[in-house]
Amino acid sequence: MKRYQPQNEEIKSAGIDIGTSTTKVVISRFSLMNMAGGTHMPRIEIIEKEVLYRSEIHRTPLLDPATIDIKAVEQLVKDEYSRAGIKPQEIKTGAVIITGETATKSNAQEMVHTLSDHAGEFLVATAGPDLEGIIAAKGSGAYEYSKRSGKVIANIDIGGGTANAAVYKSGRLCGTCTLHIGGRLIEFVNDEIKSISPPVKKLLLQQGKKLSVGDSRNTDEIKALTNFMADTIAKMLDKTIPADSPLLLGHSPNWEEKIDAIMFSGGVGECIYLYEPVLSSGVVYNDIGETLAQSLKESDSLAKWPWIEPEETVRATVLGAGTQTTEISGATISVEAGALPQRNLPVYQIDFGQELENGLGRFPDEIVKALEIYDPYREGHNFAIYLTGMPYLGFKAVQQLAAAILAGVEQKPDPQQPIVIVLESDHAKVLGQTLILQDSQKTIVCIDQIKVEHGDYIDIGTLLQTNVVPVVVKTLTFEH
Repeated sequence: MKRYQPQNEEIKSAGIDIGTSTTKVVISRFSLMNMAGGTHMPRIEIIEKEVLYRSEIHRTPLLDPATIDIKAVEQLVKDEYSRAGIKPQEIKTGAVIITGETATKSNAQEMVHTLSDHAGEFLVATAGPDLEGIIAAKGSGAYEYSKRSGKVIANIDIGGGTANAAVYKSGRLCGTCTLHIGGRLIEFVNDEIKSISPPVKKLLLQQGKKLSVGDSRNTDEIKALTNFMADTIAKMLDKTIPADSPLLLGHSPNWEEKIDAIMFSGGVGECIYLYEPVLSSGVVYNDIGETLAQSLKESDSLAKWPWIEPEETVRATVLGAGTQTTEISGATISVEAGALPQRNLPVYQIDFGQELENGLGRFPDEIVKALEIYDPYREGHNFAIYLTGMPYLGFKAVQQLAAAILAGVEQKPDPQQPIVIVLESDHAKVLGQTLILQDSQKTIVCIDQIKVEHGDYIDIGTLLQTNVVPVVVKTLTFEH
């Protein structure tokens, strides 16, 4: 009798981060193995990860302040692939992520789709500020630190245009917040101020201070401004930042936990820790990034928290190149075959904490939070809802849960999108059938027995003859 040999495979992954200030490329290799026995359903897991190539850090090419230079970015990526000795057809997974203020450029969507068409089989995501904070916290090591220590840690990723905070406890996302704080909010040419961003102009007007294009870069007002930014970050962490602060971008801090430690990543994080070899990076800071980093280090208000050194600084987001593992969901699922396949759906987790009534009461607010993360501009991007911590569900409870789901999705810009539910427990079939009974016009995809995390992306394949569906989970993180 032939002995069973586990199936092995290697795939290459690329991460491309087009940020406000810089663009980076990372090529990685993942070793996959079928961990199930020869007579069992396949379960592919990643058993080894290796970074093959890290690009230099390039200035993000722009045609003008509102437009990305798509041809220049394409050429940049093509050149980096050539240096890495990689062809686009070799890339099987990964992420093209547009972050910071670059995500608001007029041709951001065109850019990300153009790259995905020419750079391999990609997960395509234009990161809004909340998602960017989540990705950066995983790339910086804050997420792993929270899992390892059980502490509440805030990762503050400060790039050229924004400071994206994500708070984690024991591997669970507690909340996010974004500030108009970044290195390129004031830029210099020679020794003079070249540009001042609108949020900074608004702040200066509010404070009755004067700072103008053409002023010296060495004016004391610059350091006073970056000191104020450092104090604003501390107020955000303490949740005492005013709701009308001109530096607040979007919603106020939305975590409940008290923060135990902090971590800084991003380009300003690099100015703090100097991980990158200066000569190879080629980055010249003609902005307030270095001054801001100095203010952060000198801040008494930030000194009350322990500072945990990051694993990555300026590369934290690009090391969110997608890893993937395939799982099988079957036996207790409820799916409409015409709604499959579903690709590149971000996962939003709603934890009921074993309390049905509390979870149902929070459901509408949780959908709003999911929209803020995954569809901030209300363009109709769909997402999967991952339900965890479910108590025992009797007939009445299933009906209540189905009604809450149907009411919640009415807040989406396109309520007729397929409703995609992922369950930790084996309730997918009964919940899916109940949803169809309550609203036969909705398209339902309800699967269970799948292990995902908040911030993952999933592909759900077509229904197989054995009445199961393959599910690809793409985690936007790289374990450094």
